Amino acid sequence: MPRGPSTRRQFSEPGLWQGTEAERGAFLGALGELGISARSGGRFLTLSFGATKAGRMAEIAARYGAKTVVALGDAPNDREMIEAATHGVIIRNDHGPGLPELAGEAEGRIRRTEAEGPAGWNAAILDLTAGLAPQES
Repeated sequence: MPRGPSTRRQFSEPGLWQGTEAERGAFLGALGELGISARSGGRFLTLSFGATKAGRMAEIAARYGAKTVVALGDAPNDREMIEAATHGVIIRNDHGPGLPELAGEAEGRIRRTEAEGPAGWNAAILDLTAGLAPQES
């Protein structure tokens, strides 16, 4: 069945790697020669022509003149985006590789959720919006 314009991916393509580590290295090397980069996420290996979540986030923020940018993620491919945001949130993910401590955590610019998945996202957004809301005088 042909895919229409609204169902075609325009920026990246996720997939599951099923080969060995040596085969993966050769695969990534061959992709690199074609200008295709790969990022490991929680479950998927995401391929793109150099675009990253952090880069796309910066483009959108610049387009709309955003002074505050919030990024939430739970996997290694979210690291750059979380670090680049004004406020970053690492969502707890007990089923993925997780993220090490990031530079902005010590000063509180990046925080971690106690809950995982949608409950973690919800708690983080409620907490952030309460803290970012204009204060009444």
